[in-house]
Amino acid sequence: MYGKRGAGARTSAMALGAALLIAGCSSSGDKDDPEDSSGARITQQPKGTDPFWVNPDGNAAQQVAEYAKAGKKADAEQIRKIAEQPTGEWIGPENPEQEARGFTEAAEKADRTALLVLYNIPHRDCGQYSQGGAADGNAYRSWIDGVAAGIGDRPATVILEPDAVLHLVDGCTPGEFHEERYDLLSGAIAKLKSLKNTKVYLDAGNAGWGHPDQIFEPLKWAGVERADGFSVNVSNFYSTQDSIAYGKQLSQKVGGKHFVVDTSRNGNGPYTEGKADERWCNPPGRALGEAPTTKTADPLVDAYVWVKRPGESDGECKGGPKAGEWWAEYALGLAKASK
Repeated sequence: MYGKRGAGARTSAMALGAALLIAGCSSSGDKDDPEDSSGARITQQPKGTDPFWVNPDGNAAQQVAEYAKAGKKADAEQIRKIAEQPTGEWIGPENPEQEARGFTEAAEKADRTALLVLYNIPHRDCGQYSQGGAADGNAYRSWIDGVAAGIGDRPATVILEPDAVLHLVDGCTPGEFHEERYDLLSGAIAKLKSLKNTKVYLDAGNAGWGHPDQIFEPLKWAGVERADGFSVNVSNFYSTQDSIAYGKQLSQKVGGKHFVVDTSRNGNGPYTEGKADERWCNPPGRALGEAPTTKTADPLVDAYVWVKRPGESDGECKGGPKAGEWWAEYALGLAKASK
């Protein structure tokens, strides 16, 4: 359909949130920590360049340790390119307060900001690889309340509901759900922005799906004016240059709002072979993009962020595991192809 149709690329956060034992995520990874015996220690990026928290216990970090233990030093160093960059933590559906508290506490301990992704809107992903979401509107509101309670006054940057507005525009989400979704998104923004140190970016699609004229009014209906801005290219592969151009066009139509760009896998741009509606799913030959940073090429771009966690599958296509599951072979390919 459009670029990232179905976007199983988004870590559906179900297994991931549970697997990342939150209580164990408090390791700061600071440079003065004692070196571990495997040489696989994961450290934070300099705060002045990249204020977001690196999870020292993420899938990539675990893969680095596994390769190091097996004596695969070259592979370990390739995966370290992923493990030592901050990536989005996708909050699962079952324990939102516990997870949000764990991630933000760990980030605060490391003097960084947690990057959280909320992806639980009812009727999510139009029945594709990442289908699911909250059972109904009330369940979603309770889930958002849990996330907010978990964040509290700690610093957090939230990417809100990848594809939720886009799928209202492209006809993927049935019309009877539209009014409720706008209300849920608007309510989520209001709730999260009531917190002391939380920034919120509402997802706004990508450079390849359509045109800003098609989505700017729906973004307004969803409450983008009360958010800090919007996100583009989540889980997708469009170049940073094209993503910035798309974001700037859209910004002009929504009051000059700032935005963030997901650069996690856009180092070689989009895949252009095969069926157009399958190009988003585990495309070969892709590469890591620009490292996460708040020092970007344009004043409207607040940050380059890795919302999609590189190395996690887009879905059961091209030999991949289920959406969101770690795929070491693909991770190695992304890392080796990157500069």
